[in-house]
Order: sequence, then C-alpha cells, then structure tokens
Amino acid sequence: MLAQLATSFIASAGFGILFNAPRRSLLQCGISGMLGWMVYILLYEHIDPIAATLFATFIVGGISQIFARIYKTPVIIFSVAGVIPLVPGGLAYNSMRHFVENNYAEATALAAQAAMLSGSIALGLVLSEVFNQMIRRAAR
Repeated sequence: MLAQLATSFIASAGFGILFNAPRRSLLQCGISGMLGWMVYILLYEHIDPIAATLFATFIVGGISQIFARIYKTPVIIFSVAGVIPLVPGGLAYNSMRHFVENNYAEATALAAQAAMLSGSIALGLVLSEVFNQMIRRAAR
C-alpha cells in the first residue's frame, strides 16, 4: 500500500507540473491525489468500485477546498491533479482495444464501466462543492 500511495503522490504532483500548477502548490497536489487514492483503496474491498470512486473524489474535492482556502489558490489546481489516480484510463483503453478487435460485447461493458466511474468522479467533485457551500452558508 505504501508503494501505491507514493506512486499516486508522484502521479498527482507530476500532473500538477503538466498542468502548469504553481511550483509552491505541487506538494498539496500530490497530497490530494494520495489521500483520494488511499480512500479508494480502503473502500474498494468493501463496497462497489463506483461508490469507492465517488467517496474518494468527494475527499479530493474537500481537501482541494481546504488547500485552496489556506494557500489562496484556485480549487481546480488541487482537484484536477487530485483525481488523476482515480481516472479510469486503463478501462477506456481496454474498451477501445476491444472495439478495434470487433469484440463489441466486452467493449461495451468496459465502456459502460468507464463511463460510470467518470460520472462518479464528476458527481464527487460536485457534491464536495455543494457540501462546502452549505458549510460556508451555515457559518455565516
């Protein structure tokens, strides 16, 4: 698990570099991705992968909101880099490979799973933003 956490940290920080995130925010980009992956790994064995992705993305969105407020940086810097370990790139690749190989049943199943995982990432980010807005309004 430590190797996976280190790899997810490096991947998130590396994508922060690719997306031209400020140099001072790369550590936080890596932390947000690492925390999201840790939540995903801990939940993956107990619940459905789509729900695990939703919860992990919710955590990434929440930590991104906190980092954005502390470091006075846009939320998107931390949230985009943080969800990188959760993106179903392998599933999308395998889906396209099966389409090319004329294995449409398997390709459709993999594409549907990749779409549901992508949707859970989007929903998790939206829910974390809504939750943050509710907390900020209640604090006023």
